[in-house]
Amino acid sequence: MTSTVYLKIKEHSGDSSLVDTIPLQVTGVSITVDKQIPAFPIPLSGLGTGESSTAALDLGMSTKRISLNGFINETVIQRSHTKTGDTPDSLTFTPQEVAQLIASGVDSTGIANYQAINELVVLIPSKVNENYVQVAERNIPLSFAARGGDNEKDNEGVGSPFPFPTSSTSSGLKGFVQNFGYEMSSESVDISFNLEFVVAFTLP
Repeated sequence: MTSTVYLKIKEHSGDSSLVDTIPLQVTGVSITVDKQIPAFPIPLSGLGTGESSTAALDLGMSTKRISLNGFINETVIQRSHTKTGDTPDSLTFTPQEVAQLIASGVDSTGIANYQAINELVVLIPSKVNENYVQVAERNIPLSFAARGGDNEKDNEGVGSPFPFPTSSTSSGLKGFVQNFGYEMSSESVDISFNLEFVVAFTLP
């Protein structure tokens, strides 16, 4: 299967999936959520029951990673800094140029707005909206948000939840690319790649 996936650079604004993005042909998406809960054995807990006990404190800490693999082909890319009139130019990049563009973005710092990659969009099919209403199938970005408003539905007990995506142009996952690798082969026109994205609040 091929998923609709693209990276957004820091300069991206609005809801365009074409301007200031890098589309990818992804054949595999792997999602990992590592829960971090401090836990420690309770001293002498086994004296009365014959079974020792462990105490754990759930502080809502986890690490979320998305691993991608696929192929990079010749790709049309638009940048808001290069326009004809008010319309960004559509420029055709070779697979090697796209791979170099991503590698350069991973190597850059957060102050380089046209290089730094700070958002990943993986579109998935959805038939239930943010309010638990059955709807016609459409694509929405992969998200770790829950359905419901403030203190409602899955967000009961949550005063200010992050919004659940409502359309294909909703925000994706904010964070950074931790590693990116690709292979250029004389026997293939396209380029195979792997990428790991970590969901995080990044500064600057």
